[in-house]
Amino acid sequence: MENYNKIVDLTMPLKPGMRGVMLETVKTVENDGWNAMMLHLYSHAGTHMDAPIHFKVSEETIDDIPLQRCIGEAWVVDATTVKPKDEIHLNHLGDIINNFKRDESLLIKTGWSNVASDPVRYRNDLPRISEGLAYWCVANQVKMLGVEPPSIADVNNIEELTHIHQILLSGGVKIIEGLCNLDQIDRAKVMLYALPLKVYHGDGAPARVFAFV
Repeated sequence: MENYNKIVDLTMPLKPGMRGVMLETVKTVENDGWNAMMLHLYSHAGTHMDAPIHFKVSEETIDDIPLQRCIGEAWVVDATTVKPKDEIHLNHLGDIINNFKRDESLLIKTGWSNVASDPVRYRNDLPRISEGLAYWCVANQVKMLGVEPPSIADVNNIEELTHIHQILLSGGVKIIEGLCNLDQIDRAKVMLYALPLKVYHGDGAPARVFAFV
């Protein structure tokens, strides 16, 4: 195990105005003695993890996923040259292809989290995972695949969206979407933690994701 000594938070804050997020004040110190909010969250809001039941590849829900599947070493893939709406291909992995070991993970750095302030572009113009890369991840037993866009595939193309998710989820790859701060990682490899809320029978859930660098 390498020596990791810095933490990089890869999680977007859940805030008002974000798709699928509504925060309602229900208690205040002035009126009730304490502050409290009611959280109304879409299961795939912000930084989140998908469960296999999301695309019905199995009955595994987010609360069924073992914690050991949410922790592990991850390679950081520099795909910052990929343009909006373009695909991320196997060649973007470079030398990682030769050094990757079973049950390691991939974090795909595209810089797309910088577009999150423009919700329409962030959702509609995202760079996506190619079919070839998805099949490679399954064949090489990638534990987790993390991306900056809100989805690994074109959300406006239901066939592509379904196909890419089903390849990965049916192959045991845990999908993490909506990452940020990957540009703060200056190492090729990190220890990744992606901890989703334990939502009963959840098809996915917001997650606190961070890396030891």
